[in-house]
Amino acid sequence: MNKTPSQAASGFSYSRADFEELVDFAPAHAKKLGASDAGAEASEGCGLTVSVRKGELETVERNRDKSLGITVYMGSQRGNASTSDFSRPAIERTVQAAYDIARFTAQDPVAGLPDPEDIAPQKEHRDLDLFHPRDVTSEQAAELALRCEAAALETDARITNSEGAGVSAQQSHFFSSHTHGFRGGYASSRHSISVAPIAGRGDEMQRDAWYSSMRSAQNWPAPSPSAATPPSARWHA
Repeated sequence: MNKTPSQAASGFSYSRADFEELVDFAPAHAKKLGASDAGAEASEGCGLTVSVRKGELETVERNRDKSLGITVYMGSQRGNASTSDFSRPAIERTVQAAYDIARFTAQDPVAGLPDPEDIAPQKEHRDLDLFHPRDVTSEQAAELALRCEAAALETDARITNSEGAGVSAQQSHFFSSHTHGFRGGYASSRHSISVAPIAGRGDEMQRDAWYSSMRSAQNWPAPSPSAATPPSARWHA
């Protein structure tokens, strides 16, 4: 079984139970309208991105988004619609929109849900260890980005400029179900650090970039001149 993230630990506004309720309601409403089959997926993402340039803070961005997508089948006709409003009236309107699209869409003989016997039971879903949230502050992210840029500038005296460095911490989760019996979802995280130094020699200039991305922030590399600059950016006299 995949881990169920706690809202407090992850920063999510919605729980897995909230999502299960949403993806149960939407297909059930589609069936009430006359759909032969339906599926739905609820998702949410949030995170922090910080960028610096030449030793100064440039931007601090926090993002949060959510979505409910519904797919409705009328035999071999299919319609899709989505909404970021999780209220019941909005979901009903979204299901109606997907249903109307399906009614007027050309038939597709390969459109449809997997056969029930091809669907893995929920108890067999494996935990892929994808979720490692970190409650990093904007100050901590900025300090790491500044260290990364400084490490790049220290690599070679010819590196005198920079297009900046950035740190990002993102996490998301989803839950999906359909009328052939599938139910499942999981949470995931992604943490990244990047830098783009600029070197010059005479009238020539060259820019290169380095980045690292990982599931767990514990694996973030310690910024250093050797770690922050890729071999392709090291010029030889």
